[in-house]
Amino acid sequence: MTGRLAEGMVRVAVGGLADVLVMDVDVASFITPKMIRDAAPTGYDIILIPGTITADFGPVAAELETKIRLGPKHAVDLRRVLPLLDEVELSTTVPACLLLAERMRSEAWAAILELEAGAEAPLSIKGVKVGGACRMKVLAEIVDATRLDDAALAEKVRHYEREGADMIDLGIPLDAEPAAVARAVIVAKEATSLPVSVDSLRPDLLKAGIEAGCDLVLSLDGSNLEEVGPLAASAGVPAVVLPGPEASLAENLRRALALGVRAMADPVLNPPLQGLAESICRYREVHQAFLELPLFFGAGNVTELLDADSPGANALLASMGAEVGAAVLFTPEYSDKARGSIRELRRASEMILLAGARRSPPKDLGLDLLVLKEKHRRPEEEMPEEYVAVGAIRRDLGEVEVVVEEEGGGRGGGDIGVEFGGPRWEMDPAGSFRIGVAKGKIVVRHDAVTLVGTSARGLLGEIVSRGLVTRLDHAAYLGRELERAEIAIGLGRSYSQDEPLFPTKN
Repeated sequence: MTGRLAEGMVRVAVGGLADVLVMDVDVASFITPKMIRDAAPTGYDIILIPGTITADFGPVAAELETKIRLGPKHAVDLRRVLPLLDEVELSTTVPACLLLAERMRSEAWAAILELEAGAEAPLSIKGVKVGGACRMKVLAEIVDATRLDDAALAEKVRHYEREGADMIDLGIPLDAEPAAVARAVIVAKEATSLPVSVDSLRPDLLKAGIEAGCDLVLSLDGSNLEEVGPLAASAGVPAVVLPGPEASLAENLRRALALGVRAMADPVLNPPLQGLAESICRYREVHQAFLELPLFFGAGNVTELLDADSPGANALLASMGAEVGAAVLFTPEYSDKARGSIRELRRASEMILLAGARRSPPKDLGLDLLVLKEKHRRPEEEMPEEYVAVGAIRRDLGEVEVVVEEEGGGRGGGDIGVEFGGPRWEMDPAGSFRIGVAKGKIVVRHDAVTLVGTSARGLLGEIVSRGLVTRLDHAAYLGRELERAEIAIGLGRSYSQDEPLFPTKN
């Protein structure tokens, strides 16, 4: 069932898989139980109504002796819902599109757990499977770990674990002392049950990490192999092996294996335009020469040196890594632009595990890394023939007076009042607001009260209920700014009141 305005879209989406009944209403969301009762459709197994309807159709369904269920919110999604009606019981309260998406996610998670449980791996690090047919594991680096105090280091470890890291790497600066390395290992292992690695080339720092109980060392090469290798082997601590100096990766791997080291190979992933493609070829060669050894894939070498959004880059890097035999995806989140890389690589590794089992590209899995772009674009409204064109209000002193509140001696963003259609500005008698973001929450400061929350709608409702806004233009402004703050939190972007959320595209 639909309304007059959506009839064309619905008929195209249905494509002959169902009958279409157009009700005597323009907007399909306004269909009521009475309309269906009056139409009295008969002979149907199920009647789908728009997913945006919230009314109770239970009584009329009983009268018609026909199931009435919510279809998708958007007509275009009918083409995905209708073929699944024999498999899925639709809901009277949850739109079909959301129901199917949740079903696909649940099935995906169940499949991931089953595949991981049944996979065999050549290496296990504190119970974490590495290599073989199991999911690629994400090793998250804490840069300059010894320079953090105990509380900050423990919180960083826990944060990375929440983000989806499978293992935690302690990046050690060159000027660190062995005692500081031991402290960092102890703090990290108290903060998490995940494997903890120590990342350095200095033999004394690697030995300090092993003696403190680390679960993995990065990295052994010709400069430290003879000194650290025997200790790693006797302690049963696996080690990532690098090429050099003056020795190939193959030579260093053979020496490490001869010492009894449980080795992982790092052919070294080069940055973009500095040998990236060549290094991918090198990974394949090493994998073919040492089939039983897990490969270490430094995805952060690319994302940290590429000014592009990281979700797509990490998805592609993980896919390339899987094709050349990578077992561990290594990344820091050193720069602001790379924040979220741990979570993104974890999701990419899950997608690739599912796709590999299905022998398909990583799409239509129930999981994705789409953040700003849509998998299925919704149809746009048709442009009306008659309308009033409204231009944007420019925020210059020549057109609109802008009042910026002063705070702490600096020029900060304050809320403004604009009299639409003219340059005159008026303060809301109820006062002004300062909006910011802190620890993943929206902070709204007013002379009368400070409000903190995560929902723009909830905060605006509280502002209105407290009588803290009295002008329509001010309420519109607050709604817009609160929504921008909520979007910024959801996307992991920074927020500054009255500043664009996204940079202007040239």
